[in-house]
Amino acid sequence: MLIGIVGKANVGKSTFFKAATLAEVEIAPYPFTTIKANEGVGFVKTICPETEFKIKCKPNHGFCLEGFRFIPVKLLDVAGLVPGAHLGKGLGNKFLDDLRQADALIHIIDASGTTNEEGKPTQGYDPCKDIKFLEDEIDKWFYNIIGEKWKMLIRKIKSEAKPIKLLAEQFSGLKINEEMIKKTIINLNLSERFSEWTDEQLLVFVKQLRRSSKPLIIAANKIDLPGAKENYAKLRADFPNYIIIPCSAESELALREAARDNLIKYISGEKNFKIKSENLNEKQKKALEFIKEKILIRFIEGTGIQTCLNHAIFSLLNHIVVYPVENETHLCDKDHNVLPDAHLLPKGSTALDLAFAVHTDIGKDFIAAIDARSHMRLAKDHELKDNDIIRIMTR
Repeated sequence: MLIGIVGKANVGKSTFFKAATLAEVEIAPYPFTTIKANEGVGFVKTICPETEFKIKCKPNHGFCLEGFRFIPVKLLDVAGLVPGAHLGKGLGNKFLDDLRQADALIHIIDASGTTNEEGKPTQGYDPCKDIKFLEDEIDKWFYNIIGEKWKMLIRKIKSEAKPIKLLAEQFSGLKINEEMIKKTIINLNLSERFSEWTDEQLLVFVKQLRRSSKPLIIAANKIDLPGAKENYAKLRADFPNYIIIPCSAESELALREAARDNLIKYISGEKNFKIKSENLNEKQKKALEFIKEKILIRFIEGTGIQTCLNHAIFSLLNHIVVYPVENETHLCDKDHNVLPDAHLLPKGSTALDLAFAVHTDIGKDFIAAIDARSHMRLAKDHELKDNDIIRIMTR
């Protein structure tokens, strides 16, 4: 699973990325600091079953802090976008090509309005413009990719028994599947005779397909700066159907680095921290107090970074967490590691889907599954629930 961190230059994308991953990336107040996409690992946060069963888990991947399980997801911080990127302006071609394999996007905007469309310092800029222009650029990029092949596809499709399958195969590199195409055609009431579509219908189809294959969430960054609160209210009013999260990437980065250096005790996504070290200087104390008063206390999402990651996986992509174990009584694997693995699966996944997610051979040899809570035997088509703990039986 891959989450793309996108936006124009100088809005705090790389700071957001570093705060989410603690990766070493270049951060500077000028356009195109990020030339090559930065890859890293962030974490979604959920309540670990260890609290329910009063045991201590031992994750193979990710980690657990005070009953919160942090599950790894791949993040990609790409070069800043400028208007006209789909035509190759700025680093547009590179930016867009990096997004081909993204499952969802987090669009970072400067909620304070102090960065213009080219990523340069300004005052009074309307951040609502950024939402419109970024989506427009990605839609046009999609249209260019599909439009280049459309006439050729129409010729092939006329003699094809399964036209939707053929279309999905052509665009699988964009993570577009048959189900997305079918739903888009139905929702837009389009004919399955693609040759009858007008250019306008094709454009509408592409835009809807982009929303299905690359859904996005808005991170209203720099929320602590003057003017940001008012702009955030305007963003919510103008885009009521979007998930828009107030964020302070710099605050999250400061808190996570302080926690890493054992100066404070802080869990990402929480609304408080505890000072652990007496070695804090006055500047550090003032900075931490500012973050507490201006960010953590004021906003229900805290710094917003963890909220964005969670919404991307659990709301946009509609995934659940499932824990496979080999011993349903002790909730462990063969080496007695408790709750060692946490899998992110699409909602609606079955016991058999989990088996294949664990390993192809386990899926092939699937007999049944056992629910660790009820100890009931489950068939392969049993739909899993969030936070299920499952033993898979094989022949």
